[in-house]
Amino acid sequence: MRLYTDHLNVGYGEQLILKDLSVTIPDHKITTIIGPNGCGKSTLLKTMTRIIPKQSGNVILDGGDISKGNTKELARKMAILPQTPDSMTGLTVGELVSYGRFPYQKGFGRLTKKDYEVIDWALEVTGISEFKYRTVDALSGGQRQRVWIAMALAQDTEIIFLDEPTTYLDMAHQLEILELLKKLNEEEGRTIIMVLHDLNQAARFADYIIALKDGEIVKAGTSLQVITQDVLKKVFQINAVIANDPITHKPMCLTYNLL
Repeated sequence: MRLYTDHLNVGYGEQLILKDLSVTIPDHKITTIIGPNGCGKSTLLKTMTRIIPKQSGNVILDGGDISKGNTKELARKMAILPQTPDSMTGLTVGELVSYGRFPYQKGFGRLTKKDYEVIDWALEVTGISEFKYRTVDALSGGQRQRVWIAMALAQDTEIIFLDEPTTYLDMAHQLEILELLKKLNEEEGRTIIMVLHDLNQAARFADYIIALKDGEIVKAGTSLQVITQDVLKKVFQINAVIANDPITHKPMCLTYNLL
């Protein structure tokens, strides 16, 4: 499933947020978007999933422009977990995850046997089957994030977008969520595209990193190509000390100073 942008321009009024941006997302890999606040990371995710419109250029999925496709058909191909999902007060975990089956429902929207099988599978894969009948409100932040990921999985798409999936989570829960996404990528072959603020998490989990600044790509490639002193200087205006992670053997930002 080939996904790429072609000379994409996106903005609000007169202000361009993404400028002539062309990038190809690798299939069945984890891609992470990094960059300073306001550089266009979330805008890129929302444009690639048709949440916000483009001004010019194209987002191409499987040879077709996503702006011209059927909404339900698109929702069978890609799912998105936003930065701050809407609070679903009073819903049980199973009920929320079942919303992922909406693109497949017809008529009165009754769930089929297939739908229930997919929902149970999504709960099991994300390790939250025991919470199926518990209300989402009663769960911890890490558990709630797993529920939202399960809903995205229940949508049964090849591509999953996540906007800062580790926000508001402690270190252990951050690692838990990222390990889960890595497992989904490796065992289910899902293409994962996510925005991360933590450079070392990006380097550790991503196969491909896109570094943005002011709506333009400064560098895209592997962690070895992107997490470098020169690239981080251009993107974040910092003088970073890059070392080798003793666990993953990938580059890591050890410390840094402002330029």
